[in-house]
Amino acid sequence: MKTNKTWKVAVLNGDGTGPDIMKATLPVIEAVKKKFSLNIELTHGEAGFNCIEKEGTNLPEKTVELLKSSDCILKGPMTTPEGSGSEQSAAVKIRKMFDLYADVRPSKTLPNVPSIKPGIDLVIVRENTEGMYSGLDFRVNADTAIGMRVITRTACEHISRFAFELSKGRKKHLTHVHKANILKASDGLFKEVVAEIAKEYPEVRVDDAHVDAMTQWLIKNPQDYDVIVTENLFGDIISDEAAMVVGGVGVGPSANIGDKYAMFEPIHGSAPKYAGQDKVNPIGTILSFKMMLDWMGYKDAAQAVYNAVESILKEGKTLTYDLGGHSKCSEVGIAIAKMI
Repeated sequence: MKTNKTWKVAVLNGDGTGPDIMKATLPVIEAVKKKFSLNIELTHGEAGFNCIEKEGTNLPEKTVELLKSSDCILKGPMTTPEGSGSEQSAAVKIRKMFDLYADVRPSKTLPNVPSIKPGIDLVIVRENTEGMYSGLDFRVNADTAIGMRVITRTACEHISRFAFELSKGRKKHLTHVHKANILKASDGLFKEVVAEIAKEYPEVRVDDAHVDAMTQWLIKNPQDYDVIVTENLFGDIISDEAAMVVGGVGVGPSANIGDKYAMFEPIHGSAPKYAGQDKVNPIGTILSFKMMLDWMGYKDAAQAVYNAVESILKEGKTLTYDLGGHSKCSEVGIAIAKMI
């Protein structure tokens, strides 16, 4: 990545607690920009559930134009409409629009954050564009609904190669999670592609696990895993589980990465019951910003954000309610910014 360019970042606050979280993250961004003299320009746009009533859609065309003129997105949580015939989530639309095929979700033990076991440091790489989230979900009649699970060789190759490249720079251990014993054609194809790509990476140790077994092994032996690659729905489920193993979704970041574009967002939902209360944990979003800096090539700045988060957690004086503290969301953001 070029580090001397001006990066244009589209900021989408989201809805529910999204505006609170993004407000708490902005001081951290400004502190990093100032300390490392970074050329990062933020432009704010609207998307999410709140837009539906005003704009008739959760992703207005003016926001789409903003995204297309930006290099990447920092996104807050958004409420997804439910019910047959309701609109597809804004996040899914964006992932497909920019072919953000790799959803990267790290789960790492942090200070003062309750973890099932110490020393956990794993990454789930989730295929982000197909599977059960392909959008082919419809009612045949009043009594029957059909959802189609799409798995293509191209998507499997993209996500497999991404996961192997990530593994190469870590512990050189990749686990493929699937259900090929039951979903013989679709997961069978995925398993076949992983085996083919593995030949290009002889230095990486590869094993596999059925998704139902993985849900228990992630709890019992999470320290045994490094990089896990899987399809969309399985990845959605086990990444939330992995986040809880290391203390909760409030500290969980994620990156949605394509060949030329990326979106960074916390893994948790919008928690509308806490909207406007300045209560929820902003660390998942702040660590997502850290992942953005890594993607841009600003490794020192990214490490500074991580170090500041780690220091605040170690001190234990500025923690939100989910971590046993009494601090406001905004207070956590300010404390991390000052630490930077």
